Amino acid sequence: MTTRRCLPWPNSCLKTPAADVAAITDDVRAIWDDMIDTMDAMPGYGLAAVQIGVPLRLAVVDCSDARGQAIRMANPEILHASIQLREHEEASPNLPGVSAVIARPRAVTVRFLNADGVQEYRDFVDLWATSVQHQIDHLAGKMYFDHLSQLKRKMLIAKAEKQRRAK
Repeated sequence: MTTRRCLPWPNSCLKTPAADVAAITDDVRAIWDDMIDTMDAMPGYGLAAVQIGVPLRLAVVDCSDARGQAIRMANPEILHASIQLREHEEASPNLPGVSAVIARPRAVTVRFLNADGVQEYRDFVDLWATSVQHQIDHLAGKMYFDHLSQLKRKMLIAKAEKQRRAK
């Protein structure tokens, strides 16, 4: 098991869109393995490669009750999003100690390269959809709090900074 350190906000890697993955290689599979170990150790429902300092469009998501059902995605892209929204409290290990309720589409259809290097289309609903959208945001250089108003975003970041200084 190899866990990696999550970069602290405002690291530039978290603000920069990640590069596409050209092919699924053993190196990519090893990064995914580390990402799953890191996600499970948090524990969390997903992780994007940029969160651990790897500027590639790689993500993992596992919202299963038993765990061990992680979906590995390279170059994920949302093709369709439902009109119906779902609210969920979101957080990130890159800005620990704070969270916010974010409204996102309840269901999404996503295209990505899977672990075998095959283009896959998959529908995600509820928590799975929320987590996939959260990871795709990371890969685009966005954080969950970018969905908040400017005032709420400033308050959230200030609260996280105050908690960090108190430690």
